[in-house]
Amino acid sequence: MNFQGDAFISYAHMDNVELIEGRKGWVTNLHRALEIRVGQLLGKPPEIWRDPKLQGNDAFGETLMERLRRVASLISVVSPRYVKSEWARRELAEFWKAAEQQGGVHFRNKARIFKVLKTPVPLELHPPELGSMLGYQFFNIDPDTGRVRELDEVFGPEAQRDFWMRLDDLAHDICCLLEMLAPSGTAVVPTSDNGHGAVFLAETTFDLRQQREVIKRDLQQHGYTVLPASPLPHVESEVKEAVRRDLAQCRMSIHLIGKNFSLVPEGGVQSLLEIQNELAIERSSQADFSRLLWIPPGLQVEDERQRKVIEHLRMDPRIQKGADLLETFLEDLRTVIDGRLKDAQKPAPEPAPAPTRPSAGVVAVREHARLYLIYDQRDALITSPWEDFLFEQKLEVLRPVFEGDEAEIREDHEENLRSCDGVLIIYGSGNECWLRRKLREVQKSPGYGRSKPLPSVAISLVPPRTPDKERFRTHEAMVIPQWDGFSPEPLQPLISSLKG
Repeated sequence: MNFQGDAFISYAHMDNVELIEGRKGWVTNLHRALEIRVGQLLGKPPEIWRDPKLQGNDAFGETLMERLRRVASLISVVSPRYVKSEWARRELAEFWKAAEQQGGVHFRNKARIFKVLKTPVPLELHPPELGSMLGYQFFNIDPDTGRVRELDEVFGPEAQRDFWMRLDDLAHDICCLLEMLAPSGTAVVPTSDNGHGAVFLAETTFDLRQQREVIKRDLQQHGYTVLPASPLPHVESEVKEAVRRDLAQCRMSIHLIGKNFSLVPEGGVQSLLEIQNELAIERSSQADFSRLLWIPPGLQVEDERQRKVIEHLRMDPRIQKGADLLETFLEDLRTVIDGRLKDAQKPAPEPAPAPTRPSAGVVAVREHARLYLIYDQRDALITSPWEDFLFEQKLEVLRPVFEGDEAEIREDHEENLRSCDGVLIIYGSGNECWLRRKLREVQKSPGYGRSKPLPSVAISLVPPRTPDKERFRTHEAMVIPQWDGFSPEPLQPLISSLKG
């Protein structure tokens, strides 16, 4: 149908009272900012309106309700006062009723109601119409004091910057809806969903909510649908059903692991974070799916339950195709995600031609066995004796790259794992988590496209000497203590296996 307005802002009068005399109210600023940003994205001025009186007479109220029934979308500014306002509840109910008569509150996969969270309100107090909808959070909570700070310029430049970032997300989603609702024949700007598919961005704890929003914004701006599209249920069986349904539509899942222990759904024993990860592992048994887990570097975890969760993730022996656990900066994670998605869009490589016998008179060059020498960047200066000796044994020695673009470094690492015949890990400055991660990456090399058997693996134990390192044992590799420095004899079994 042809709507007579793009959006109506439903709010409580108290939420638009000026914090500082002479400044405009919060809702007024939101209204103005939306008109500017949505207009920029649409390429034409939008019609966004609100009722400045809120307490009109009966005649005016009926006029308002009639207009409300013919608007394309509703923006509900949720606050403690809003959920108690009979007038705001009536606006929401009237819009919902009209939307149901027009085909439903949801159009395709987009809701026509946008929930703006100005101030925290417990979910059980939200109006029933808003309970299942994702909100746009316009406040921050200080992790140390727990105090709430609304995103308003009066609280400083950081709050003002966050306001515009959240508003940009809201504006993009409003534009996407308006473009889909536009009458046939109306010229519209291309929507953000351009057929690239969907990515499952797992629900995370509050301490990483801003990082999750950054990743979500990146994905949407590159044309991906981000799931879950609505809050997950509170009952374990319903959570699993919803997550499985979303994962089935996705080519990748991304899991952000923070310092807080996430909630445990009713009837379950695992946290929401663990449930989503386990179901992603289940999904990864199928083709065309990869999984990324991210832990911020230097994360300080006080909750013993979350410590156990993170330790389990780090040491998980299960090998999953295309999975990675990263403990790096957020910008590096964004680079890796971008690289993964670009690789997923590349056409499958054509099969290599079968090898042919050399013609008469042509000498065939025998390819040397390749050994990938893996070490921590801090140990780069001590590895020369191993590298020189192995090269003298007619082995092609591959070394890790530490400088350059993050995506290029990872691609080089994966290429070495695809092509090598053996791996020697120098276990020096890195900790055991680093070592276990490298072993997992070797075992996951078939997921990177490795077609030949897994490589032979050895680990050289070198200084600094610690009790934990002395006790280190594994069935997954040959362990070679070399506390006094390089010695060639212990490496002979590895060299023999490669030459054999």
